[in-house]
Amino acid sequence: MAAAAALRSGSRAAGRLIRVCHTRSYSSVRFLKSKYVYAFDKSAFFNHQHRLFRTSAISNGQIVQFKLSDIGEGITEVTVKEWYVKEGDSVSQFDSICEVQSDKASVTITSRYDGIIRKLYYNLDEIAYVGKPLVDIETDVLKDVAPEEDVVETPAVSHEEHTHQEIKGHKTLATPAVRRLAMENNIKLSEVVGTGKDNRILKEDILNYLAKQTGAILPPSPKSEIIPPLPKLETAPAARKDKAHTIPVPISKPIVFTGKDKIEPITGFHKAMVKTMSAALKIPHFGYCDEIELNQLVQLREELKPLAQACGVKLSFMPFFIKAASLALLHYPVLNTSVDENCQNITYKASHNIGIAMDTEQGLIVPNVKSVQVRSVFEIASELNRLQSLGSSGQLGTIDLTGGTFTLSNIGTIGGTYAKPVILPPEVAIGALGKIQVLPRFNGKGEIFKAQIMNVSWSADHRIIDGATMARFSNLWKSYLENPASMLLDLR
Repeated sequence: MAAAAALRSGSRAAGRLIRVCHTRSYSSVRFLKSKYVYAFDKSAFFNHQHRLFRTSAISNGQIVQFKLSDIGEGITEVTVKEWYVKEGDSVSQFDSICEVQSDKASVTITSRYDGIIRKLYYNLDEIAYVGKPLVDIETDVLKDVAPEEDVVETPAVSHEEHTHQEIKGHKTLATPAVRRLAMENNIKLSEVVGTGKDNRILKEDILNYLAKQTGAILPPSPKSEIIPPLPKLETAPAARKDKAHTIPVPISKPIVFTGKDKIEPITGFHKAMVKTMSAALKIPHFGYCDEIELNQLVQLREELKPLAQACGVKLSFMPFFIKAASLALLHYPVLNTSVDENCQNITYKASHNIGIAMDTEQGLIVPNVKSVQVRSVFEIASELNRLQSLGSSGQLGTIDLTGGTFTLSNIGTIGGTYAKPVILPPEVAIGALGKIQVLPRFNGKGEIFKAQIMNVSWSADHRIIDGATMARFSNLWKSYLENPASMLLDLR
């Protein structure tokens, strides 16, 4: 009798009868067919004070092929640039699955289901096609078809077993490269404290977290090191004697090169550039060049930089160039137009959406600042900061990359003075800005002074823009920059 009583006591400690109720599905519950379930854990039989339930590793879900949907703009194929999940990961609705890149923009694909990733159909940099499977997700179909189900409540998973990389109700902010670094080192982003803007997790945060966990000191990146020769121990006369008799003889070695040619497909932004530049060959380009003296603008920018920095905005010369171009376009609107393929109709654009050519790791991209005609210089600078940040991380969307009406290319940040810019169809004009350099110039009295000189090179569609119009537009734009205060007269 005593043994039977002990057995019943241990059984009550290890398991309990659970009543099944009708309720809506949650992520912490399992669906079962039976009305009563007896949960039993043999570990609790021997150590009943823990009273824990073990989650079953047996899966009863259905495999669903998650296909790549149409992302618009007539795009039929994309390149997989980043995976945010791997096989075996749990995902919820709206969780990020991967980042893909078309020839126009980068897009983040999110999950439509709650479930477990069972298969990834593509490796990094492979081409995925619209309408074809992207991943296989094992999900419980009952969640999708029945509003109410029989469920058994189970205890929440312990912190050590938590596999999601986000806190409930709060999405962690991190770039795809940072997420990949965390995934490769099995680090949960929810456990890392971000030091970036809006608690964004940076690469340094991941490396510091990894160093704290392993107790290791991360080595610096390898660099070539020049080792000085050891000091000679011989006496001075002996050294001179050796030097007189020792003549360096060049050693001739055969050059062996084992490299091989390789072929790569043209994808992403490079593919878009091929298409755009091929269309630009049909445009008869007219070129016009000039130089601008920027002494007053350089001084004005130095005075305004502290005010902009106090607001968290980096103020470069580019916002002034863009605003001056918009003011000049108000006087010469034909430069802010587009022409149809047969050159039968001209469309005058109401908004000044001025594009800025950017050199990124993905290639040349041209996002544009929308409605410059109604923006202040400070607002243009803030928008430029946003576009440059997204461009450097490859996160620019289709809206930022389309709809441009006029373009400026600041090639001077890399080098050079003059250029021959190529028009981006269906636009009709583009300007290339050279580097700012200090050169001697003469003033009105014949005296030499130090001048901040920048060269500009314009290209225009000669089918609808004549040389005189381009020259007058350039002169007006130049006057705004050489006398920045004059822009106040035309500001609206």
